[in-house]
Amino acid sequence: MLNVRRLLLLTEAVDRGSLTAAAEAMSMTTSAASQQVSLLERESGQPLLERLPRGVRPTGAGAALAERGRAIRRELRAGEADLEAFAHLERGTLRLGSFPTASASLLPLALTRFRRRHPGVRTIVRAGVLAQLREMLHTGEAELALLWEYEWNRVEDEALALTHLLDDPTVLVVPADSPLRAHPQVHLAELADAEWIIRADNHPVADVLRRSCHQAGFAPRIAYESHDYQEAQAMVAAGLGIALAPRLALTSRRSDVRLLALGGDSPAPVRRVLCARARSRAVTPAGKGMGAVLRTVARKFADSGLDTSRVGAVRHS
Repeated sequence: MLNVRRLLLLTEAVDRGSLTAAAEAMSMTTSAASQQVSLLERESGQPLLERLPRGVRPTGAGAALAERGRAIRRELRAGEADLEAFAHLERGTLRLGSFPTASASLLPLALTRFRRRHPGVRTIVRAGVLAQLREMLHTGEAELALLWEYEWNRVEDEALALTHLLDDPTVLVVPADSPLRAHPQVHLAELADAEWIIRADNHPVADVLRRSCHQAGFAPRIAYESHDYQEAQAMVAAGLGIALAPRLALTSRRSDVRLLALGGDSPAPVRRVLCARARSRAVTPAGKGMGAVLRTVARKFADSGLDTSRVGAVRHS
């Protein structure tokens, strides 16, 4: 098999008409260049250059090889340009995994900022439950994924590198005219007689409600099982019951409900939102860029705090 570097040297010598000029272009001495051309001639089994008093001239075989060399040189330069474009986030595809709450809160702002800075990078997002998101990372279907964990359900996976983005507190959702809205902080133990709206299908937030109430010394009385947070808010607004929810799930809050902080001896659990990647794969420039954007956006959401009159009032600037 022909040596590609020697073939490129031959091409430079033919194009420049001089072995000395070709050696300079290839960052080598003229003596080393002459040796490399001689080796290429031995590999090809025939002379490729005619040495003239001033410069060189290709033989028929040398001219044919030089034409091939020009094509290879073009492809190599195109490859370098491609790598440069990827490194500067002018091209490429970034695959992300996310869960619904993050997709409705953190991720839209992050995607908007990332695309504004790097319009040439295509982003693909797939949503899933925790197990599905972890599998996407392991199989390479996603380079980055937003995950969540509670104290009793940590993401313990040595194959994943985890970055903590923010703590997402659990808040109490009550009707806008609830007497509880006058309280700066509500103790869960005071709500033992309340009717509750719970998430259906063994949703993690249903587990949060049961655990929190158990810690406060009572079992919740379930009035309705909802399938999404908008439905849960509607039932709360209708006076059917009250609910617990992560703050990020309520960035689109109805005007007829209020969000209250929980405190006392049995505060509601805090959900940790994480950015994860597989340790076995090198982070691409696009992945690094999105990771930085996600950290910035997460700080913005974390700093917004709990506003009982308008939760999630994060400025999308």
